[in-house]
Amino acid sequence: MSQATFHAPRRKRKVYESYESPFPIPLADDSYMKDFRICNGELINNNVIVRSIEDIELLYGKGYFGKGIMSRSRPEYNIEQEELRVRWKGSKVKFPIISSIKYQHHLQWAMELLKEQNMDSETVRKVLGEYTSPIFLPDEKWETMKMEGSIDELPPESADKSVTVDKDFMVGEGNPGYDPLSKYVPENPDTDHAPLDKEVLEKMHCHRHDDFIIHCGCKPEKQTGHTESAERGHEYVLVEEDDTAEAEDMDKERGEVKKLKLVCRRNPFRIFEYLQLSHEEAFFLVYALGCLSITYNKEPLTILKLWEVFSAAQPNFQTRYMAYHHFRSKGWVPKVGLKYGTDLLLYRKGPPFYHASYSIIVELVDENFEGPPLRRLTWRSLSGLNRTTMNVSKELLICYLIKPPGFTEKDMDTPECIKRFKVQEILVNRWIASRERLEHDEL
Repeated sequence: MSQATFHAPRRKRKVYESYESPFPIPLADDSYMKDFRICNGELINNNVIVRSIEDIELLYGKGYFGKGIMSRSRPEYNIEQEELRVRWKGSKVKFPIISSIKYQHHLQWAMELLKEQNMDSETVRKVLGEYTSPIFLPDEKWETMKMEGSIDELPPESADKSVTVDKDFMVGEGNPGYDPLSKYVPENPDTDHAPLDKEVLEKMHCHRHDDFIIHCGCKPEKQTGHTESAERGHEYVLVEEDDTAEAEDMDKERGEVKKLKLVCRRNPFRIFEYLQLSHEEAFFLVYALGCLSITYNKEPLTILKLWEVFSAAQPNFQTRYMAYHHFRSKGWVPKVGLKYGTDLLLYRKGPPFYHASYSIIVELVDENFEGPPLRRLTWRSLSGLNRTTMNVSKELLICYLIKPPGFTEKDMDTPECIKRFKVQEILVNRWIASRERLEHDEL
């Protein structure tokens, strides 16, 4: 049998970011409680979603946990179309630029959403017509005046017609806080400072004691950061529209001339970028690091409940998480290996810096390396899997989870079973007869 050779991780040619902490927790003991932050996630359709922008940046920026639902990996989705930004690079605009076709798609989605709320077609057209009406943009002169002082402080000779229009822009539709649909929705009373009653306290969870606050006696933490309403404010976009006009200096036979212009409008249907965590990543953040709280229907889930839910939703979650926990603890960044037909992929530091080095297959055996295989591999399928892994410049690694003597299926019902397992790693390497013969001849 040939001896396996470990190759150095293959570094990417172009790296556009710096390496931060491998875990979203402070490493210094003196600043642990000061800088420690508990992120919030939601369990929706057996998927763990993180909505807060601050939590997304923390979890992905420090450890590369999860992936963006609208992006390939890093959650950086932007409504702006890059080709239009290049076309209008000479224009000094601060809003994203999209095409008229894309804006019409968003408008159609908003119409369907309002119709699902039992609104008639006439009301829907009226509401969206007011919301998506063109908005006047201030020019550079007004921006300079706004930075130097307010409109009321300007001299009388400067109060021309353009300044008057710009002032209306600030107090009316141009103000980001202005809501044209406020007359259709009644205002809600401010209940942020209302005292917490017993029913509310019974539903609040304490992350320090893994229990409800009413039982442990801790005080409820104050909500800080951006609220949901602040994150979901108005989104202004510049729509590239056709301004078709008849040519004055051209023959009538040549028809019309197309002119493109940018019109500022509100986006009627906003698409938010969320961070989606795999079950292994979510449970590692909850169980191993304690920096994530997952809720279901606004009710926090305990560690035992998460273990039960993930085990029921995903086959072989228990064994796959043990392998994930093992490699994460050793400094690797494991990702789902579904696209290569394996359980996990191992990255050094993270996907932005290195290509994946190993494709992992997880197997559960006893102390004699016996037991029903989790993945039925034949010599033919193993050879094909190894060839596929080699074609993408990776190595195939089998991770054996060794059960202790007397271990039963009931012992797998709690995550405490992780401490009783041992791990054995075997690197699968192709045996080449001519190479082996040459090495023996040299010896």
